[in-house]
Amino acid sequence: MSTAKLLSASAIPFAGGIARAVRLLATVVAVVMLTLVMLTPLELREQVTLSGMLFVVALVIAHLRHRASTLILMVMAITVSARYLAWRISATMSIESLDLLLSAALLFAELYAFLVLALGYFQLSQPIARKPLALPADVREWPAVDVLIPTYNEPLEVVRATILAAQALDWPQDKLRIFVLDDGNRDDFQHFAKDVGVGYFIRHDNHGAKAGNINAALARTDAPFVAVFDCDHVPTRSFLQLTMGWLVEDDRLAMVQTPHHFYSPDPLERNLRVFKTCPNEGELFYGLIQPGNDLWNAVFFCGSCAVIRRAALTDVGGISEETVTEDAHTALRMHRCGWRTAFLGVRQAGGLATESLSGHIRQRVRWARGMVQILRVDNPLFGPGLTWPQRLCYLNGQLYFLSGLPRLIFLTAPLGFFLFNAHIFAAAPVMVLSYALPHLTFTLMTASRIQGGFRRSFWGELYETVLSVYIVLPTILALVNPRLGRFNVTAKGGLIATSYFDWRIAMPFLVLFGLNLAGIVAGLWAASTGRQQLDAVLINVGWATYNLIILSTAIAAAFERQQRRRHARIAPRLPAMVERSCGHTVACELSDLSLSGAALNHAGDEFERGEKLHLTLRLGEESLPLPARVVSTEAGVLRLEFVTLSPERERFLVRVLFCRADSWIRWADDRTLDQPVRSFLDISLCGLRGLKQLVISSTTTRGTHDGKNDCP
Repeated sequence: MSTAKLLSASAIPFAGGIARAVRLLATVVAVVMLTLVMLTPLELREQVTLSGMLFVVALVIAHLRHRASTLILMVMAITVSARYLAWRISATMSIESLDLLLSAALLFAELYAFLVLALGYFQLSQPIARKPLALPADVREWPAVDVLIPTYNEPLEVVRATILAAQALDWPQDKLRIFVLDDGNRDDFQHFAKDVGVGYFIRHDNHGAKAGNINAALARTDAPFVAVFDCDHVPTRSFLQLTMGWLVEDDRLAMVQTPHHFYSPDPLERNLRVFKTCPNEGELFYGLIQPGNDLWNAVFFCGSCAVIRRAALTDVGGISEETVTEDAHTALRMHRCGWRTAFLGVRQAGGLATESLSGHIRQRVRWARGMVQILRVDNPLFGPGLTWPQRLCYLNGQLYFLSGLPRLIFLTAPLGFFLFNAHIFAAAPVMVLSYALPHLTFTLMTASRIQGGFRRSFWGELYETVLSVYIVLPTILALVNPRLGRFNVTAKGGLIATSYFDWRIAMPFLVLFGLNLAGIVAGLWAASTGRQQLDAVLINVGWATYNLIILSTAIAAAFERQQRRRHARIAPRLPAMVERSCGHTVACELSDLSLSGAALNHAGDEFERGEKLHLTLRLGEESLPLPARVVSTEAGVLRLEFVTLSPERERFLVRVLFCRADSWIRWADDRTLDQPVRSFLDISLCGLRGLKQLVISSTTTRGTHDGKNDCP
């Protein structure tokens, strides 16, 4: 080798070392400078000037759509929030006993929120938009898959579509086995499974709940891969073809998780009338958090819509039965053993959301208790096998469910000033604004930038408020004794015969609303009589007014709306044809479709109620007439109800509704990005409607409905 080449080769590691040293030095300098910015105390004018300059810079950066600009906004938001907290600790803590107690309580809530915020920024620093990976061209190389569908107390009507859709999966039939895991041991399930030709397992006890049910099935099956679907999560035909490529390619990949998509509205979406116009509560997790976890190899197993390598499950002793969030705990154990997980953000299954707000809350309480149980019995910060990014991702997921107490502190903090003349901030009101407003503004701006496609501004506060009262005690008890509590199955497929106001669920929100309203009145009266400073009163009035808006929206969510349809309606864009008994056919535009009926737009023909006809739908080259009768026809909309369908026609209808590869791909394509002002107005209008309904409900005779109170 020539001298020149030797010198060139030796220069490469030297140059690399210089580059690493420069990056390290730049990082140290940046950290030192940011620390100085965070900790340096400023007088009012300097603080306002600094905040104004940073805000102008942030506005300029916010117009750039590069990922680097988002990271810069995160750093700026952390810096401004850290400045606020440093000032809070150093300059606002009173020495008076009551003032100090209330101020410390608020500081605890603020520190908790800052910790979750910082961990969230880390978690979402670079979400991965993972794409499907091609399978081997030779189908003979595709592995066998066992599809497990656990069920306990759900009606067969809910589970039928999932079973039929699993049979329609595009996978070699000799390598696909489907098993219904019936922990309810029901004859109708056994007969249906036999009729359609799928496996059926029961147990003599329900030990371990869902986790135990799956583990019992794992002991009786042997395919190298296992796909798990909750009994109401209906897979598309392409589910396995899109997910299995990564598992075939990487023999250390334990799991591929896909989103949980819901084609029916959850209680907040239905009761607040925002279904499909506002992102579902879970869209932030599956649209942003799981892709963020994917960067750090920290994707959680979510209990359904996932494929898992049997070897990984065997390595960790099966699905975890120690906590009620068996899914996330199982993923944590697999990560400890060195397995990798992945998230494919393509909606490949559709499920049913909970029907009532009380059921929605019970489900979230179980999640909260389970995640806190994991924090206690298998804390991710300790123990072997995890990288630090994995530890932080798991920690953030668990800390989120401890938000109940901090949220209640935020909802009641102004009352200390209004009712007890306690000064939470031992500082001039104008100084409070000069530090607090930049902190809140930058947090809101950055959250809107990061989450704008998956959650509207201020809706996170609503979700936390709805849960706050109900998760405080279970999470505290789980911290004290993680063995308390049991697994509760989330009911699906229920109906709401009559609209009613759930007074029992809403009572905590009504109490908090009344306290904040009373505090505002007391504060304004004290200011008018000169007993309290007007500027301090106005700051707390603004705070309490914001609480009233959030609480009124929570109250509105407790107005359960009538739900009489047995099946949720979906709007697939497919050609349709109506064939009348006389042989005449009418081309129609399909408006919506369900397992029990359809609505079509038509022009020309007149139909009579009760008339029998056939609705013909086309799926690719396949079409099949479905017998139906006319329920109503008005304003050019023809509503049909299917009569008894043969097994062949039921299978076809399930494939049309749920199994198309593009069934859910474009579900929310027409949504616009978040606009904080518009979002605030929307949530305020929801709250006003809720208060109006409350007044109407309170002035009518209060009857009962299934133990709850009706409202008109």
